[in-house]
Amino acid sequence: MTAKIIDGTAIAQQVRDEVAERVRTLATRGVEPGLAVVLVGENPASVSYVRGKTRDAAAVGMRSETIRVPADVSQEELLRLVNELNENPGWHGVLVQLPLPDHIDERSITEAVMPEKDVDGLHPVNVGRLFRGEPGFLSCTPHGVIQMLLRSGHDPAGKHAVVCGRSNLVGKPLAGLLMQKRRGGNATVTVCHTGTPDIATYTRQADILIAVMGRPGTIAADMVREGAVVIDVGVNAIPDATKKSGQRLVGDVDFDSVAQKAAAITPVPGGVGPMTRAMLLWNTVLAASGGPESLDR
Repeated sequence: MTAKIIDGTAIAQQVRDEVAERVRTLATRGVEPGLAVVLVGENPASVSYVRGKTRDAAAVGMRSETIRVPADVSQEELLRLVNELNENPGWHGVLVQLPLPDHIDERSITEAVMPEKDVDGLHPVNVGRLFRGEPGFLSCTPHGVIQMLLRSGHDPAGKHAVVCGRSNLVGKPLAGLLMQKRRGGNATVTVCHTGTPDIATYTRQADILIAVMGRPGTIAADMVREGAVVIDVGVNAIPDATKKSGQRLVGDVDFDSVAQKAAAITPVPGGVGPMTRAMLLWNTVLAASGGPESLDR
């Protein structure tokens, strides 16, 4: 068996096309969705991510601005900036790019973004709403995974989904979405992590196996059931002398071997990554439309 590739780039384009249509509809009502992104310092990965977000926003006709602040900004100054963006009605979505410098308390900054503008879906209010099954902004990467599954014909309903990873950013909210009594949920969910003994015992039971571990090539072929759907959320840079940069990106799954057993698999790059940015635009247009209650996901 050779797995079918779940093309995140193509699915993300579908989402962006839908967002662009919503943007055009809002324009007829005199509403221009606005996304403010705060970039602290010059972390190369963050600069690249923010550049991609800005490019995506422009492509769907959305107004976006990157507000750059120096790496030595004080926490008080950063909080003041976030509050100014909260109070500015021209910005429907506010995002502070993570990670932040060590002297900044990330939790305080995340919680400072008002829930109604939290298009990253990281505020405790929105996380709580997610687990309660109430309308709120969904975390972008978990929501992107759900959309990938649905749009590629792999509805989680009635399936056993095994999530390897328990991070607040992806693992936990993704498990929460998969178990919800709603479209994109209704799965039986197992969460594995570093404290799970003999993790392969659980991964081999998965109809849908999702790797969110942050370690390259951790999921090997002998850990995967024949015919499973494998979603690789990991993005890891490893040395590669053949590349100009001296490194290449790989996921948490040993792609070449697992692709011989799985029914479907996401690549890295070109899998979950593009979906994360697409769902940020989705959330922003929801915010401009009146909030998560305004549109049927």
